[in-house]
This record gives sequence, C-alpha cells and structure tokens, in this order.
Amino acid sequence: MIVVTGATGNVGAPLVQALTDAGEQVTAVSRTGSGARHVHADLAHPETLRPALDGASALFLLAPGGADLTQVAELVPETGIQRVVLLSSQGVATGRHSPGTEAAVRQWSPEWTVLRPGGFHSNTFAWAESIRTQRVAAAPFADVALPTVDPGDIAEVAAKALTEPGHHGSTYVLTGPAPITPRQQAAAISDALGEPVRFHEQTRAEARAQFLGFMPEHVADATLDILGEPKPAEQEVSPDIERVLGRPPRAYADWAVRTAAVFK
Repeated sequence: MIVVTGATGNVGAPLVQALTDAGEQVTAVSRTGSGARHVHADLAHPETLRPALDGASALFLLAPGGADLTQVAELVPETGIQRVVLLSSQGVATGRHSPGTEAAVRQWSPEWTVLRPGGFHSNTFAWAESIRTQRVAAAPFADVALPTVDPGDIAEVAAKALTEPGHHGSTYVLTGPAPITPRQQAAAISDALGEPVRFHEQTRAEARAQFLGFMPEHVADATLDILGEPKPAEQEVSPDIERVLGRPPRAYADWAVRTAAVFK
C-alpha cells in the first residue's frame, strides 16, 4: 500500500492516478476529498495520519510552503513504512526554507528520496478568474524568468521513486525546460485560448497583499524574494527530470494548452 498525502492537489491527484493505473494499491490522504481509499488527515496534527500509515509500505509526503513535518517523519519507524518520497522545495537548497523536514525524513526513513521543485506551472491557476472574466493576468516582476515545472512531471518522478529501485538517497531538483517570465506565461495562455490576454504588472506591495490571503506572511515574503530577486541556482534548468523519466520536462506552453479550459 502506498500512502499519498496532499492527494487532491496539483501533484497529488495525478500521482494517485498514475499509481492506480500502474496497479498499485493507494490510500489517498487530504483534508478534503472522498473515495473508498480516502482518509481525512491534517499534517499539522500528525496523529490524524496514523490510521492511513498502518500497514503501508511507502509514503509520499508533501511539505507545503516549507512546512515543518518533523513529527510526521518521526511516525515512520512506528508504522513499518520502508520508503518515503518527500516533496520538499528548491528553497531548502538556497536557504529560503528550513531543512528540518528533509533532515527528519533522512533520519527516520529506511529508504528516502527528496524532490525539490521550483515554482509550478500551475501557480498561474491564480489567474483563472481574472482571465475568464476580464482576459487579464496580473503578477509582479513581469520580466524575471524562472524555470517553472509541470506538476504532472513531478508526479511522474514521484511515482517512479515510490515504486522502482535505484532512487534511495537521491535528491532531485525539478524544473521545467527553460526559464519563463510571467509576461511570457500570459502570452502562452493567450495563444492557447486563441484570444488576447492583457498582462498587468503588480507592485510588490500589491502582490504581497494578495498572497497574504492564502499563505503565511513569511512564506509570502520568501516567495516574493524568489520571484523578484532569484538566486542563480533558482534560475538554472536541472537535468533531473530527463534523467529519471527519459524525456525532457514539459514546457509551460504545453501545460497551457492542456489546461486551457480552466481559463476560458
């Protein structure tokens, strides 16, 4: 049995589907959702996760926004889980996020793999309503490029690390195939829709006020630092997705075409 936390999210949902399609037994864990093998749990309260972990052999652990999940990792030796794949953040390597969860997973898991993605293509789902209603996309730092990654690619890497040998002790940095700016992302959505989409560049203060509506203050500030003043490592394209999957990572434009219906 493989336990997938964050099972209704942009990475968790395709991961559950990929594992199920491959014939694996999966327990999907999230704070919402339903299904025969779905367990409600809140990672902020580790004991709520224990019923899902009992009897499982592998765990996909999502650490949103650099959250400290040390106490969750400490449950692993008590449950018989042999393999943990942690979805961490590139911000751990660049000093923007705490390494605590990664350290705990390495300490308490018999086999572990750490995934460190940068920004997701799907972060631009935040534009969906304004593009649908006004054909406008708003973001700060219009011309700062970062190699955002397709969450489906992250899910495919995670599926391999959960089910195949050869990934124990590996830390994979997951990026897209090339850096892309917010302005270019809006243009890609415009091309996918076949209609003009106007780009509005927000100030840092405007973006911060928006971010505080759905993320803690320290996460909002760290995110803005990455978006506006990325470190060289945060702009580099990693070869790890191609090494694991045997194909290049998928570009933002491909993602925009596949998800165009969300923006119509």
